[in-house]
Amino acid sequence: MSRKRQKPDTGDEALLLRSYAVTHPANLGLPPRAHRDWDLLAYASRGVMTVATGQGLWVVPPHRAVWIPAGVVHSVQMSGRVALRTLFFRTRLSRGRLPRTCLALNVSPLVRELVLHASRRSTLRRDDPADRRLAQVILDQLRTLPAAPLQLPMPSDPRARRAAELLQRDPSHPLSLAKAARACGASKRTLERLFLRETQMTLGRWRQRLRFVDALRRLATGHAVTRVALDVGYQSPSAFISAFRRELGTTPGRYFAPAPGGAGSS
Repeated sequence: MSRKRQKPDTGDEALLLRSYAVTHPANLGLPPRAHRDWDLLAYASRGVMTVATGQGLWVVPPHRAVWIPAGVVHSVQMSGRVALRTLFFRTRLSRGRLPRTCLALNVSPLVRELVLHASRRSTLRRDDPADRRLAQVILDQLRTLPAAPLQLPMPSDPRARRAAELLQRDPSHPLSLAKAARACGASKRTLERLFLRETQMTLGRWRQRLRFVDALRRLATGHAVTRVALDVGYQSPSAFISAFRRELGTTPGRYFAPAPGGAGSS
């Protein structure tokens, strides 16, 4: 027998998991927020979203997810139309099993179906044995997922942070790194040292990753690979596709392909 769908009572201590399923219009931005007592898994069953925290940006393409622990302030920006399926876990349920930092995950077909099923159920309760088992299975499966590689870490030093924000305003703009450094009151050598220390990337590599993140957003809105490649500063579409393959192990077309079985429309 199917349950009557209702808005979960977040104050109900019997709740183990609650869900939120919505399709957001193109380019919608969700303002910064944090959830005190709930860890969350944000899954894009269709479309691309970018999750931003004080530590960095996570690009979440179709059929990937980002894990956001309780208390982490985050904002979300949609690229194109995004079908978002979010699961909220009681912190006491997931603590000790999953990281207390943000993490992007490559979602397996099994986890995709579990997320979609839990979303349709709306809530899972501690006083229901079947619900307890399902919540445990979901968490166990999340622990096995490989981390997705695409993250843009943000430096915390004020000078490096200003440089990062300046470059983020227009990732494809040919602003030299030396000029960016001067605008932030530091030498290029100092910025290089700060970026390497705080992001584990050289300044040049960080900027390359920034352009790649920008390219993903553009591809998500339906722009052609040729146009995106040139817009973000690559010399040719083939150079961009080669870089894409090195970064993510596949081509843009395959990366954005719908999941088998059409689950992306669920």
